[in-house]
Amino acid sequence: MKMVYDKINDLRGNLITVTAEGVSLGELARIDLKDGRSVYASVLRIEGDQVTLQVFQNTRGISTEDRVTFLKRQMQATYGDSLLGRRLSGAGVPIDGGPEIVGEAINIGTPSFNPVRRVIPREMVRTNIPMIDVFNCLVMSQKIPIFSVPGEPYNALLMRIANQTDADVVIIGGMGLTFQDYQAFIDNAEESGSMNKTVMFIHRAIDPAVECLLVPDMALACAEKFAMNDKNVLVLLTDMTAFADAIKEIAITMDQVPSNRGYPGSLYSDLASRYEKAVRIEGSGSITIIGATTMPGDDVTHPIPDNTGYITEGQFYLHNGRIDPFGSLSRLKQLVIGKVTREDHGDLANAMIRLYAESKKARERQGMGFRLSRWDEQLLAYSHLFEDRMMNLQVNYSLEEALDLGWKTLAECFKPEEVGIKKVLLDKYWPD
Repeated sequence: MKMVYDKINDLRGNLITVTAEGVSLGELARIDLKDGRSVYASVLRIEGDQVTLQVFQNTRGISTEDRVTFLKRQMQATYGDSLLGRRLSGAGVPIDGGPEIVGEAINIGTPSFNPVRRVIPREMVRTNIPMIDVFNCLVMSQKIPIFSVPGEPYNALLMRIANQTDADVVIIGGMGLTFQDYQAFIDNAEESGSMNKTVMFIHRAIDPAVECLLVPDMALACAEKFAMNDKNVLVLLTDMTAFADAIKEIAITMDQVPSNRGYPGSLYSDLASRYEKAVRIEGSGSITIIGATTMPGDDVTHPIPDNTGYITEGQFYLHNGRIDPFGSLSRLKQLVIGKVTREDHGDLANAMIRLYAESKKARERQGMGFRLSRWDEQLLAYSHLFEDRMMNLQVNYSLEEALDLGWKTLAECFKPEEVGIKKVLLDKYWPD
């Protein structure tokens, strides 16, 4: 039985307080306004008979005499094949001018998949980006962030991955997007021909903060249903810092005691409950999650990247428009390198990174005016080729093409005995 109350005790930002009984955390409520509109809210806190709800839309027009109806269910998303190619708000409302989504109503924010049913990941997700495929493989069902700063092309990188992945479904969760960023995602999906397998849940910078909190849950709830129906799903979340800032804003409005730098003490759990949705389901599909995280002040010790690093399985550092080979790490790459990829993959990648690290020292010597040795000259030549061929995010190579190009690059700068690779691999792969 639905409970109806016609008195709102307090209205603060996107939060309202009602005297009510018999409600539960996360329960959905409908607020009927005097002008005939209805907006929705969810139960955020219960203290005795005082119930605090967060309103999902703009609270303009809400008065203390409006009627609040508790619906005895949680916030839901609509799942179905009709989602593909559509753009929706954080509240799950179409924003592309199309018809209402028809399908199954599913709860959002449900617990992560049962660990007993999870499968150890063994399959590589190909991106055709050498700095990922060769040096830090993305593995199916992995959860990994892109650590960056505002202004870096992290959204462009996500779009590249979306275009070139072999995933069955791509779900984009955009949080705090500018109109330009939002339009770029649309144009990219249309130009690449991937719109028919793409779903977008979008929160723009001008939308209420509470809608930002819904975007990952909406995206991941639908991803879970696709995965249980034999689909391999890639979920791209940008920007998780906007998500964390929305949590902070709500916590401040609720007068919660802040933790590190004003963020609530629940920040770790809030992030983990989303990232832990990444899963490979036995006998079915998978969910792979890549989340862009902009680091305020390029500070990796900031609470958002700091907590994220404990949850995820590595990270990609995007710096100066390139993926930094030294700050980036995929903790699952050893599950696929040399096992589902070519035998030379691991040795070649390690040698190339080691030589690039040595070339950095040669550049320092050059910058300080020291006389350079023949070896320094070789390293400098190699570093320019490495950055142009491997670190350039505009190049598009399959893994096998990138490995062959890696061997070619080494052969152009060094002798076989100078690269530190096993002779059996040199005999087989060193270019003639």
